[in-house]
Amino acid sequence: MRFRTTTVATLLTALALGAGCAAPKDGAAATGPRTIRPVPGCGKASWTDPADLAPGRTPARCDKGAPAPRPLTKRRTLTIATGTLNAEYVAPLRLALARGEFRKEGLDVRLKVLPTPEALPLLAKGDLDALWAAPEAAVVNGINGGFDIRWVAGNFSPDPSSKSGLWVRLKNGESATSVSLKGSRMGTMIGKGSVIMYPMATSFAGHGADIHSVTFQQLGSSDVLTALTGGGVDSAWLLDPVWRRVDGDKKYAFLGGQPQGEPLGGALYGPNLLQRDPDAGVAFLRAYIRTVNTYFAGDYKADKAFVAELAGLLKVDGKILASVPSLRMDWEIRKGTAARLQKAYRDTGVTKGAPLPENRLVDRSLYAEAVGHRLQR
Repeated sequence: MRFRTTTVATLLTALALGAGCAAPKDGAAATGPRTIRPVPGCGKASWTDPADLAPGRTPARCDKGAPAPRPLTKRRTLTIATGTLNAEYVAPLRLALARGEFRKEGLDVRLKVLPTPEALPLLAKGDLDALWAAPEAAVVNGINGGFDIRWVAGNFSPDPSSKSGLWVRLKNGESATSVSLKGSRMGTMIGKGSVIMYPMATSFAGHGADIHSVTFQQLGSSDVLTALTGGGVDSAWLLDPVWRRVDGDKKYAFLGGQPQGEPLGGALYGPNLLQRDPDAGVAFLRAYIRTVNTYFAGDYKADKAFVAELAGLLKVDGKILASVPSLRMDWEIRKGTAARLQKAYRDTGVTKGAPLPENRLVDRSLYAEAVGHRLQR
């Protein structure tokens, strides 16, 4: 795993230097000051303090239908890469396309399935406009190598009732509060360069282990649960809706998942939308934010007809989609998330060197402009 990650990092660095994608020193879009106008329907609730890390924080919200479209003077075509078209966190993009929210902004948006390591050099060169993913270790390595890429908007955090995350098979006399993970074997379909390493490390620390005292076994998506229930591994990271299969069974315990109220992914922009055409970058986020406010503001799965529509768009079973709680869609990025992710990557050995300062990885200015909020300088 470490060899593969290092190889990707080396490739990214070489491509970045060859493409001349040196990042600006301050990390934000180098287009000069932009005019920030108040946005009807987006008041105080449309922005929350990035330093607020409370699990119960209410996500930022505008009124339904806000921010209203502001069509670009010239129509643009944007290509957005994503690792999958079927995951629930992609639902706002799929619905925005289906309901014409991007078209209202003067955007023709095309979604393209690509894994993050393959998409990053294309994003840095301008062959892609954005990536709907997460600031994984490959992203950090790419920026360190000279890529002009920023995490510009969040996607979701889990519902408080969600149990997507780390599950353990209990031995006699053990409970969720007494089990030790030190020396255990863990099954996961997620590599060490994933953002999930941050909450995973937190769960390990709470159960007498660290990233180096646990043996990882990378498995296919259909094999993780089988390995846990069959005794092949001691613990496993179970995603929606797989954890439903062991929930309520006293032989298993849920130890923790993604932090509540803290998105770990969303929109990553390259030079096209950061530097060359930030108007289109804001327009894309405006349509995304409007879609969240209009259709995903609360428990959207309470509407059976809407669940059926989403199931059709995502091409998943409606009953399975309804079996897990609604995601808390959240376009904002919390302060310190980038640092916590980078610590997890350094601890696992998939990134090297000093951590990037937040403004080299995060840019909140575009979603702030979309809702009419002025950033404090």
